[in-house]
Formats: sequence, C-alpha cells, structure tokens
Amino acid sequence: MKKIVAFAGSNSKKSINKELATYTSSLIRNVEVTILDLNDFPLPIYGIDEETTNGIPQKATEFLEIIHSADALVVSLAEHNGNFSAVFKNSYDWMSRIEKKLWNNIPMLLMATSPGERGGVSVLTIAKNGFPYMGGNIVADFSLPKFYDNFKDGSITNESLNLQLKEAVSILEKALN
Repeated sequence: MKKIVAFAGSNSKKSINKELATYTSSLIRNVEVTILDLNDFPLPIYGIDEETTNGIPQKATEFLEIIHSADALVVSLAEHNGNFSAVFKNSYDWMSRIEKKLWNNIPMLLMATSPGERGGVSVLTIAKNGFPYMGGNIVADFSLPKFYDNFKDGSITNESLNLQLKEAVSILEKALN
C-alpha cells in the first residue's frame, strides 16, 4: 500500500492548514496516511553556530526520515506576513542541512489556506518557486481562500473549490501510480 505523509507548515494547535491537509489526505484512495504535527518535532533555531556546537538535532533527522518514507506528500503551508511560518522555515532549514534535495523528488500536493481572500497565495508562490531547487516535485497545488467561510465540519463547503481540490488530488493519485 502506498504511503502518504501530510503536514501543515504551522505549530498552531488549531491549525487551519492542518485541517486542510487532513481533509485532503482523506480524499486519496487506497493509501496509508500519516499526519505529522510540527509540535512533535521541536528544534532549536537554526544557525551555523548552533549546528557547529551541537550538530543536527535528532528531531530534524526523524522528520526528514518520515518524509523520505512517503510515496507522496500533502503539504499545507501557513502564511505569516506573506512568507513561511517561523516554525516551518526553521524545520526546512534544519532538514536542508541534512540533505539539500530534502523533498527527494517525492510527488507533492502543495497547498495553503488563510482566513483572507488570497488563501495563502504569497507563501504558496514562494514555495512553488523554491521547492524544486530542494528536490520538490510539485505535481499539483491548491489555495483555499476565506477558510472560515469555505471549510466547515472537516470539509470544504464551497463546491467549486472542493472540485478544484479533488482535481489536484486526482493529479497526485496519478503521480502515485
């Protein structure tokens, strides 16, 4: 059975991006899903002095190993001031010190959501431009605007947006086979 690893680029205990990643992974048929939470992988703030003094944290290695065990990734990024959240950027930086091409060319459905009208488009654009240099194989992407208007009781309520997401999931499923 194929394995999906899904996570949000957020450490919020009520992460809307984690809700979106969880819902999305539930749409993928005949797979084993692992949902990761960045709170389970606490890391010191990356810096060369930290790395030189203390080495690579075990939690960064564990996170990367789980990613590399996947046949596909579902990643939903939180947007903080138009960019990655600090916790995601820190995890990303540590993983890149272990392996530059950290995404390992694993098919990825890249997403973002936010309470606003743009739905995390700024962070999505940054990731779409940068991840390929780090081994990112983004086969589809999706942005969910106005999360609280369009997502209720664990699923997308706007039919048009739900159809867009299902099309993105279909592309990811094809990349799995």
